[in-house]
Amino acid sequence: MSGYQKRGVHGQVVHLLGQRIVGGDYSPGETLEIDELARELETSRPALREALRVLAAKGLVDARPNRGTFVRERSEWNLLDPDLMRWQIGSGEDEAFLRQLDELRSIIEPASAALAASRRTDAHLETMREAFAVMSNENASGEDLLTADLLFHRTMLEAVDNDLLQRTIVVIEVGLHLRDSVVAHDTDWAPAIPLHEAVLRAVEAGDPVAAEEAMRAVLEQGREDQREVIEARKRTDETRERSLAR
Repeated sequence: MSGYQKRGVHGQVVHLLGQRIVGGDYSPGETLEIDELARELETSRPALREALRVLAAKGLVDARPNRGTFVRERSEWNLLDPDLMRWQIGSGEDEAFLRQLDELRSIIEPASAALAASRRTDAHLETMREAFAVMSNENASGEDLLTADLLFHRTMLEAVDNDLLQRTIVVIEVGLHLRDSVVAHDTDWAPAIPLHEAVLRAVEAGDPVAAEEAMRAVLEQGREDQREVIEARKRTDETRERSLAR
């Protein structure tokens, strides 16, 4: 996934300020002092203003005469922007973000699986089969598994052949990538394999009802894995805090 944090000094400024805003370091309505920020970040005023223009396009900041540049209300942010999704993960809001992603997927993906069963092409099936072959390979690396999982879900959504739905693919794909960066490396993939196979077989058979039910099972398994990983990390953090307090 590309992001502004990977695009030189300008990108680093965008990334840093974006994380600060999303993380709550700056409150809605708070004015950003350009001169102070330029000195702190060791960048020029023109470069800083260019970074702020990027953040303005994402709905994070605005500028008004006699007021300067200020942070906008969260309700005005473009929360579906890939960078904002990434910054939510980096801001300590992992659990809230993952819950919202799960709700979005629960609304979109089961229905999409049903439609994909009726509309998929041979090319879609072939790609889903290839992705599943990697997922079911015991010798596949963790990175290969994550890539194959993303490809499987993206192809299923593409098979629906709905221009409006295509707009959600980027959101779900970025969200899945971020979810996997948080929980997937601590997850046992074995239980998910037969569930994904059930989705594939239902789509192959052109069975919308079975495809929808199978996708709901995939999401429920993912929800359970996510819950276990988050709870385990909380217990680890609590143990660490007790040790430090001694």
